[in-house]
Amino acid sequence: MVVRMRHNRSQTRSRRSHRALLPAAFFACPHCGAKKEKHAICPNCGKYHERDMIDVIGKRAMKAAKKKEKQAAPATAEK
Repeated sequence: MVVRMRHNRSQTRSRRSHRALLPAAFFACPHCGAKKEKHAICPNCGKYHERDMIDVIGKRAMKAAKKKEKQAAPATAEK
């Protein structure tokens, strides 16, 4: 770029001042009260607009069972 066309640092930075990211806004879930993002399924209860979207309790139970099974497997392999 030619020197006469160059923008100095303050002009460049002042132009970019509006590009900053905004912090994420969290709201309370109307069903369970946990914090969640707007227009998103609640990670705590799995509801969206008072409708069940995912079975969170079932997923937690499956995850716990897998974890328990994984912990039990090395103990039996050592014997």
